[in-house]
Amino acid sequence: MSPMSPNGQQLHAPMSSLSMKPSDSLRYSLSPASAASPRDFSFALSASPSMSSSSHDFPGADEDREMSRAHIDLWKNLPLQAVRHIATGISIFIPQPIYKPHTQADQDRYIKHASLFEPIIFMVENPYEWGISLDDALRQRTKHLLGKDELMFENCGPSVSIRIQWPCYAPWSRQIPTKDFKNPKGPITKAKLAKNIAKCVSRFIEDNHTKRMEDDSDKRFRVGANYIKLEDLMLVSLHHISQGSWQPHFRLRRSIF
Repeated sequence: MSPMSPNGQQLHAPMSSLSMKPSDSLRYSLSPASAASPRDFSFALSASPSMSSSSHDFPGADEDREMSRAHIDLWKNLPLQAVRHIATGISIFIPQPIYKPHTQADQDRYIKHASLFEPIIFMVENPYEWGISLDDALRQRTKHLLGKDELMFENCGPSVSIRIQWPCYAPWSRQIPTKDFKNPKGPITKAKLAKNIAKCVSRFIEDNHTKRMEDDSDKRFRVGANYIKLEDLMLVSLHHISQGSWQPHFRLRRSIF
């Protein structure tokens, strides 16, 4: 079965038309979806010819390794694209390392052998940019969020983990529901997803604002009332970084230097 995107649709053709076989060397790239629609960007999965191997190589090892790193490349490359579409705030992203399970066995099970979905990008209009203010998302001021009524996680379980790897603080995670229990019951919308992530960040700041940072920490990224607050952040994207786990990319709205 072809993997599905969080809104229940098949992933873009370059991805869904490729079989995930060790014989294919795959890599992610960020590319415009259409030259006629420069604002719409898609995440294209392109194939390159398999590298030749000697008789002493393990067939497919390089390809498996490249496939398991594809989501990492997406995580690293997205800010490079996002800074081209800034109307408010600054171009500094919170420098989070990408989450990965602790053991190699879990990395194989929950990343390498899992079907990871495309990132969800939060674009707004008037003015157009990549990223929505977390304060706006929390207060449901989302009329300018593009696709705000799109359904998310249609074919997923009842909840997913949101993981935050904030510099100088312990890894943090919280479960959010993928269903809206209003009548009629159904998947949450993109606007509701943004609100749920904002609530997670608010709780993360509440949990950590009094905690001591490590001595060699970069104090610029300290959170709390006199430091980085919810209203200082923009939610740019949400990445599927392991089975059942998603990690958001945040951009600053003001200078911290």
